[in-house]
Amino acid sequence: MTKGDLIENLSIRGDLKLTKRNAEVAVNALFEAMTDALVNGDRIEIRGLGSFNVKDRMPRVGRNPKTGDVVPIPACRVPSFVAGKSMRARSSS
Repeated sequence: MTKGDLIENLSIRGDLKLTKRNAEVAVNALFEAMTDALVNGDRIEIRGLGSFNVKDRMPRVGRNPKTGDVVPIPACRVPSFVAGKSMRARSSS
């Protein structure tokens, strides 16, 4: 599902009565808030879905697969998602 698909699904739900524009504003606001929280190092937990957090990766040495040259890979922070218990149960059935 893409961001556009998500906006479309929200706009056609009868119980929400959202226009496509309002659905887009809501989705953008949600993603912006989540991004800001992760950038600040906060953990996001959504019951029934899972949790997002940021993990620190240590610097390491990689290898260019084409040439075989050793390439240093610097330390970085990467987002991580762990599915919640109910999400895992729904996806396995």
